[in-house]
Amino acid sequence: MRAVVTAPGQGVGVREVPDPSTLEDEIMVRPLLVGVCGTDLELVDGTIDPAYVVYPLVLGHEWVGALDNNVPGLGVAGDRVVVEGIVSCGHCAACLGGDTNRCETYDEIGFTRQGALADLVSVPVALAHRLEDTVSLEDAVLTEPMAVVWRALTRLPVPPGARVAIIGDGTIALLAAHLARAFAPQWVTVVGRRPEQADLARTMGADSFVLTPPTETFDLVIEAAGVTEATATAVALATRGATITLLGLPPHGSTVTLAPDEIVNKDLILQGSFSYTRRAWAEVVTRLNDGSLRPSPLITHRFSMTDVDGAFETLRGRRERSVARGKVVMDVPVP
Repeated sequence: MRAVVTAPGQGVGVREVPDPSTLEDEIMVRPLLVGVCGTDLELVDGTIDPAYVVYPLVLGHEWVGALDNNVPGLGVAGDRVVVEGIVSCGHCAACLGGDTNRCETYDEIGFTRQGALADLVSVPVALAHRLEDTVSLEDAVLTEPMAVVWRALTRLPVPPGARVAIIGDGTIALLAAHLARAFAPQWVTVVGRRPEQADLARTMGADSFVLTPPTETFDLVIEAAGVTEATATAVALATRGATITLLGLPPHGSTVTLAPDEIVNKDLILQGSFSYTRRAWAEVVTRLNDGSLRPSPLITHRFSMTDVDGAFETLRGRRERSVARGKVVMDVPVP
């Protein structure tokens, strides 16, 4: 089958690889639409923490596909599904406590397992969620990054009427603006770096888009830029008693300088949020199926799987630099 493969020093491209086989309790799915993101660039560049990747790797951890065969209790061949990427063990202390994102055995599709930028992918049946026919592929392909944001937003309560600041203007930041609306905020401000993102940010739910951090302070600050200096900006934007959530992922090994007394004196909650839990994923799928989440306006660029160079050059910002760039997705055409 065809697959988009990467390995250290070998770049990324479409290769012919053996068809996958299914083990017990696994099913075969045909990917239809796959999102690519900054983490995929890190996988290609080899800058991601080596504890979280196995090479050579078929990319693709944000995707929607169709069942290749009838699956009792799930659907028939052709039914569309989204599949949790984190393959948790289910019996360690973290899993038993519902924190499947912290499973003691890290295993994830598109990182340690072959991903979905391929004609076929084998996945555990327990991780597949059927979509209603009313859900578009374009909305469904954003399930994975939405689950990441949803877990962060629901880990601690977001009080109604909160003033929310989001640092960053990429996919995670703009989805944070979109999902934050579910908590009836008073105001959502996106602090971006690219002026061309302003209209897209407002479309996704921001009340305002600024390039310079404002002087006002906020009840919830979400760092989604993935650069070290954004953490200090987040602390500066937080009002007393605020929660700061770090969602961005700076390069492995990078550090930031903070003033601990400021965190103490402002009575701040500073939390990281890694990936998503099974609960967060299921709640996002429920909202997709009932129509309360429709994030597809975030998709700004679409390529065929055969145009890997175009997709990744766009993702790196090497094309159309003055044009808004939201989610970049790739179609997997029928071979």
